[in-house]
Amino acid sequence: VGLCVGAIAGLATITPAAGFVQPWAAFLIGILATISCYACCELRKKLGFDDALDVWGVHGMGGFIGSVLLGALADPEECGIPAIASKSCVNPGTVTRSGEQFAKQLAAALLCAVYSFVVTFALLKAINVVMPLRPQEENVRKSLDLSEHGEEAYTPPKAYTPEASAQQAARAEGDKHVEAGMVSVDV
Repeated sequence: VGLCVGAIAGLATITPAAGFVQPWAAFLIGILATISCYACCELRKKLGFDDALDVWGVHGMGGFIGSVLLGALADPEECGIPAIASKSCVNPGTVTRSGEQFAKQLAAALLCAVYSFVVTFALLKAINVVMPLRPQEENVRKSLDLSEHGEEAYTPPKAYTPEASAQQAARAEGDKHVEAGMVSVDV
Protein backbone atom coordinates (compact mmCIF):
# COMPACT_ATOMS: atom_id res chain seq x y z
CA VAL A 1 0.00 0.00 0.00
CA GLY A 2 2.81 2.41 0.87
CA LEU A 3 4.31 2.13 -2.62
CA CYS A 4 0.96 2.88 -4.26
CA VAL A 5 0.33 5.80 -1.92
CA GLY A 6 3.76 7.19 -2.84
CA ALA A 7 2.95 6.96 -6.55
CA ILE A 8 -0.41 8.65 -5.98
CA ALA A 9 1.33 11.43 -4.02
CA GLY A 10 3.60 12.13 -6.98
CA LEU A 11 0.67 12.12 -9.42
CA ALA A 12 -1.53 14.32 -7.21
CA THR A 13 1.29 16.83 -6.82
CA ILE A 14 2.31 17.11 -10.48
CA THR A 15 -1.27 17.24 -11.82
CA PRO A 16 -1.85 21.00 -11.27
CA ALA A 17 1.48 21.81 -12.92
CA ALA A 18 1.34 19.26 -15.74
CA GLY A 19 1.64 20.91 -19.14
CA PHE A 20 3.25 24.04 -17.72
CA VAL A 21 6.61 22.90 -16.28
CA GLN A 22 9.81 21.48 -17.76
CA PRO A 23 10.82 17.87 -16.96
CA TRP A 24 13.46 19.08 -14.46
CA ALA A 25 10.74 21.00 -12.59
CA ALA A 26 8.45 17.94 -12.60
CA PHE A 27 11.31 15.94 -11.08
CA LEU A 28 11.82 18.60 -8.40
CA ILE A 29 8.09 18.66 -7.67
CA GLY A 30 8.17 14.86 -7.30
CA ILE A 31 10.99 15.05 -4.75
CA LEU A 32 9.20 17.79 -2.81
CA ALA A 33 5.96 15.75 -2.97
CA THR A 34 7.71 12.77 -1.40
CA ILE A 35 8.99 14.78 1.54
CA SER A 36 5.93 16.95 2.13
CA CYS A 37 3.23 14.30 1.66
CA TYR A 38 5.06 11.84 3.92
CA ALA A 39 5.54 14.57 6.55
CA CYS A 40 1.82 15.45 6.38
CA CYS A 41 0.83 11.79 6.79
CA GLU A 42 3.13 11.45 9.81
CA LEU A 43 1.80 14.71 11.30
CA ARG A 44 -1.76 13.41 10.92
CA LYS A 45 -0.82 10.23 12.78
CA LYS A 46 0.93 12.18 15.53
CA LEU A 47 -2.07 14.49 16.01
CA GLY A 48 -4.42 11.49 16.01
CA PHE A 49 -6.73 12.71 13.21
CA ASP A 50 -8.95 10.21 11.42
CA ASP A 51 -8.02 9.99 7.75
CA ALA A 52 -8.42 6.58 6.14
CA LEU A 53 -5.73 5.98 3.50
CA ASP A 54 -4.10 9.38 4.12
CA VAL A 55 -6.34 11.31 1.73
CA TRP A 56 -5.53 14.70 3.30
CA GLY A 57 -1.77 14.18 3.39
CA VAL A 58 -1.55 12.79 -0.15
CA HIS A 59 -4.30 14.34 -2.28
CA GLY A 60 -5.00 17.49 -0.30
CA MET A 61 -1.50 18.60 0.53
CA GLY A 62 -0.01 17.14 -2.67
CA GLY A 63 -2.44 19.12 -4.82
CA PHE A 64 -1.89 22.23 -2.72
CA ILE A 65 1.88 22.04 -3.09
CA GLY A 66 1.68 21.31 -6.82
CA SER A 67 -0.62 24.28 -7.35
CA VAL A 68 1.63 26.67 -5.47
CA LEU A 69 4.85 25.41 -7.07
CA LEU A 70 3.40 26.05 -10.52
CA GLY A 71 3.87 29.76 -9.89
CA ALA A 72 7.54 29.23 -9.08
CA LEU A 73 8.50 26.52 -11.59
CA ALA A 74 6.52 27.30 -14.79
CA ASP A 75 8.27 28.46 -17.96
CA PRO A 76 10.21 31.75 -17.73
CA GLU A 77 8.61 35.08 -18.75
CA GLU A 78 10.01 34.97 -22.32
CA CYS A 79 7.62 32.03 -22.94
CA GLY A 80 4.60 34.25 -22.21
CA ILE A 81 4.41 35.67 -25.75
CA PRO A 82 3.97 32.89 -28.33
CA ALA A 83 5.48 34.95 -31.19
CA ILE A 84 8.88 35.28 -29.45
CA ALA A 85 8.84 32.08 -27.36
CA SER A 86 11.66 29.63 -27.95
CA LYS A 87 11.05 25.99 -28.87
CA SER A 88 12.10 24.96 -25.36
CA CYS A 89 8.94 26.47 -23.87
CA VAL A 90 6.45 23.85 -22.67
CA ASN A 91 3.25 25.79 -23.33
CA PRO A 92 3.97 29.24 -24.86
CA GLY A 93 1.53 32.03 -24.15
CA THR A 94 0.16 30.56 -20.93
CA VAL A 95 1.44 30.49 -17.36
CA THR A 96 4.93 31.84 -16.68
CA ARG A 97 6.83 31.87 -13.41
CA SER A 98 6.99 35.07 -11.40
CA GLY A 99 6.44 36.35 -7.89
CA GLU A 100 3.02 37.60 -8.98
CA GLN A 101 2.04 34.18 -10.37
CA PHE A 102 3.32 32.47 -7.22
CA ALA A 103 1.16 34.80 -5.09
CA LYS A 104 -1.89 34.11 -7.29
CA GLN A 105 -1.36 30.36 -7.04
CA LEU A 106 -0.89 30.55 -3.26
CA ALA A 107 -4.02 32.69 -2.81
CA ALA A 108 -6.10 30.38 -5.01
CA ALA A 109 -4.85 27.25 -3.21
CA LEU A 110 -5.56 28.77 0.21
CA LEU A 111 -9.03 29.89 -0.88
CA CYS A 112 -9.80 26.39 -2.16
CA ALA A 113 -8.51 24.84 1.08
CA VAL A 114 -10.63 27.13 3.26
CA TYR A 115 -13.72 26.66 1.07
CA SER A 116 -13.27 22.87 1.08
CA PHE A 117 -12.86 22.82 4.87
CA VAL A 118 -15.95 24.97 5.54
CA VAL A 119 -18.24 23.08 3.13
CA THR A 120 -16.99 19.67 4.30
CA PHE A 121 -17.42 20.65 7.95
CA ALA A 122 -21.00 21.85 7.33
CA LEU A 123 -21.92 18.72 5.36
CA LEU A 124 -20.46 16.39 7.97
CA LYS A 125 -22.32 18.18 10.77
CA ALA A 126 -25.58 17.87 8.81
CA ILE A 127 -25.01 14.17 8.08
CA ASN A 128 -24.07 13.52 11.71
CA VAL A 129 -27.52 14.74 12.76
CA VAL A 130 -29.11 11.94 10.71
CA MET A 131 -26.56 9.16 11.31
CA PRO A 132 -23.41 8.99 13.41
CA LEU A 133 -20.17 9.42 11.49
CA ARG A 134 -17.79 8.39 14.25
CA PRO A 135 -16.68 4.74 13.94
CA GLN A 136 -16.69 2.42 16.92
CA GLU A 137 -13.94 3.22 19.44
CA GLU A 138 -12.42 -0.26 19.05
CA ASN A 139 -11.92 0.30 15.31
CA VAL A 140 -10.35 3.69 15.96
CA ARG A 141 -7.86 2.15 18.41
CA LYS A 142 -6.99 -0.61 15.94
CA SER A 143 -6.55 1.83 13.02
CA LEU A 144 -9.20 2.95 10.59
CA ASP A 145 -7.14 1.77 7.62
CA LEU A 146 -7.06 -1.74 9.07
CA SER A 147 -10.65 -1.87 10.29
CA GLU A 148 -12.29 -0.23 7.26
CA HIS A 149 -10.04 -1.42 4.42
CA GLY A 150 -8.34 -4.52 5.80
CA GLU A 151 -4.81 -3.16 5.38
CA GLU A 152 -2.45 -0.72 7.05
CA ALA A 153 -0.51 1.92 5.15
CA TYR A 154 3.20 2.29 5.93
CA THR A 155 3.55 -0.78 8.14
CA PRO A 156 6.99 -2.36 8.38
CA PRO A 157 7.25 -5.92 7.06
CA LYS A 158 7.03 -8.77 9.56
CA ALA A 159 10.33 -9.69 11.12
CA TYR A 160 11.99 -12.86 9.86
CA THR A 161 12.09 -15.74 12.31
CA PRO A 162 13.38 -19.25 11.55
CA GLU A 163 10.22 -20.79 13.03
CA ALA A 164 7.90 -18.75 10.81
CA SER A 165 10.04 -19.53 7.77
CA ALA A 166 9.94 -23.29 8.52
CA GLN A 167 6.15 -23.18 8.97
CA GLN A 168 5.73 -21.31 5.69
CA ALA A 169 7.97 -23.82 3.87
CA ALA A 170 6.00 -26.75 5.33
CA ARG A 171 2.71 -25.18 4.18
CA ALA A 172 4.11 -24.60 0.70
CA GLU A 173 5.32 -28.23 0.50
CA GLY A 174 1.89 -29.47 1.61
CA ASP A 175 0.21 -27.34 -1.05
CA LYS A 176 2.38 -28.94 -3.76
CA HIS A 177 1.27 -32.43 -2.70
CA VAL A 178 -2.40 -31.43 -2.70
CA GLU A 179 -2.08 -29.83 -6.17
CA ALA A 180 -0.49 -33.01 -7.53
CA GLY A 181 -3.32 -35.12 -6.14
CA MET A 182 -1.10 -36.72 -3.50
CA VAL A 183 -2.38 -36.36 0.00
CA SER A 184 -0.48 -38.11 2.74
CA VAL A 185 -2.22 -38.99 5.95
CA ASP A 186 -0.26 -39.62 9.11
CA VAL A 187 -1.65 -42.56 11.03
